[in-house]
Amino acid sequence: MRIDKLLANMGYGTRKEVKNLLKSGSVRVNGEAEKSPKTHVDTEADLVTVHGETVEYRKYIYLMLNKPGDLLSATEDAHDMTVIDILQPEDKVFNPFPVGRLDKDTEGLLLITNDGQLAHRLTSPKKDVGKTYFADIEGEVTKEDISKFSYGVTLDDGYVTKPADLEILNAGEQSEIVLTITEGKFHQVKRMFEAVGKEVTYLKRLSIGELELDDSLELGEYRELNDEEMAYLFDITKLDQ
Repeated sequence: MRIDKLLANMGYGTRKEVKNLLKSGSVRVNGEAEKSPKTHVDTEADLVTVHGETVEYRKYIYLMLNKPGDLLSATEDAHDMTVIDILQPEDKVFNPFPVGRLDKDTEGLLLITNDGQLAHRLTSPKKDVGKTYFADIEGEVTKEDISKFSYGVTLDDGYVTKPADLEILNAGEQSEIVLTITEGKFHQVKRMFEAVGKEVTYLKRLSIGELELDDSLELGEYRELNDEEMAYLFDITKLDQ
């Protein structure tokens, strides 16, 4: 990789700023000053330092965000703030994107990465990775609804959903439920409840498969996935599954 690209990708500035940094003599490769932006380095073998600080090369970034209900699950938007807008500059330099999407008014677990292959596998219908949500419902959710959801319900466009696991936490004029689905159709949870004559008034994603939202993250906060969480995601998205 060209050294100017490496340094820019690791957050040391724009290509122009990196070029000036190299000219200043602050960059060393294996102990020798390097001033040419065209020099290629081996990111696995060469030791690159800036002002004596080792440059740790990373190709991918994997983040867990507790999404607030006022951000778009998009990389950019002309009118509204997106989940990428709230990331720190050192994370933005990786050009990450949200994995799948949560509606603007939906809160909870959202993965953000620049690993397109992993993102594709996680959102592939073939993987049947369950997504679990908590919701407040306008209307009484019943055992009949549980039965209907277990077979799949017909949405407003005629699409019949895959079977879903509905659990009632509290039933009444205002109900509380937990729902696990294995698809991600547009506004799916809301439309499923509309299909049985009820309305979702609050929605929060709790987990993707067995990867649960870190309950220590406040709305709008995020952190990198740990090794155990990463191992789990790679395991459930293996090509041979």
